[in-house]
Amino acid sequence: MGIINITSDSFFAGSRCETKESILAKVNQFISEGASIFDIGACSTRPGSNPVSEEEELERMEFALKTIREVHPDICLSIDTFRASVARMAGNDFGAQIINDVYGSDPLMADTVAELGCSYVFTHSAEVDSSSPSELFRKIFAFFAKGIETLRRKGVQDIIVDPGFGFGKTMEQNFELLALQRELKSLGCPILTGISRKRMIWQTLDITPDEALNGTTVLNTLALVQGANILRVHDVKEAKQCVDLYMRCYNN
Repeated sequence: MGIINITSDSFFAGSRCETKESILAKVNQFISEGASIFDIGACSTRPGSNPVSEEEELERMEFALKTIREVHPDICLSIDTFRASVARMAGNDFGAQIINDVYGSDPLMADTVAELGCSYVFTHSAEVDSSSPSELFRKIFAFFAKGIETLRRKGVQDIIVDPGFGFGKTMEQNFELLALQRELKSLGCPILTGISRKRMIWQTLDITPDEALNGTTVLNTLALVQGANILRVHDVKEAKQCVDLYMRCYNN
């Protein structure tokens, strides 16, 4: 899953695309590098960011999706939004197949996704008070189990779980969760891991996000070993190489 941000303030500058030319260039690059899913975000959700208005997010998203669909009518589009109105527009007008919801805060989102028939990325983003890795995992697992049941009652059937690395978690908790991620497989849903160039990498290594590709590759590889089905990344070529080598090793 390649990240394309229609923003000016996403934490990694290399993911920002604000013109028609830059959007298409990024999509074409990701296609050539082997992306399967294109995750379009028009409102930054990085910790500490100030979300743009609903009207501005809708305008940005519509511009991006129209630009993409004019050239690539069939690629799989994921919409990175926490607003049901944006999800509805993207699904109805542009055939978006996945809604990637970081916060799960919009009470209309589940019904909207069910009506659209989209896949739904269900993310854990709340703070967790825990005294041990096992307690951390137990609380996150319980959150997903309860939420999946609620979503299915509302008609959302195709659910992808995202542990939410970097959201509401301490540095230590991020690594604890990655080490236990495979245990989420028992939920019966695919796992999306979004760890690309995040603080847990560059702060640990005392580098910048721009210098965090090597660390991202290491943790993406560990994420695959720990059961990830989808890698959400800024650098598709390197992530695809991780996947290819992992598959060669474990599915020979």
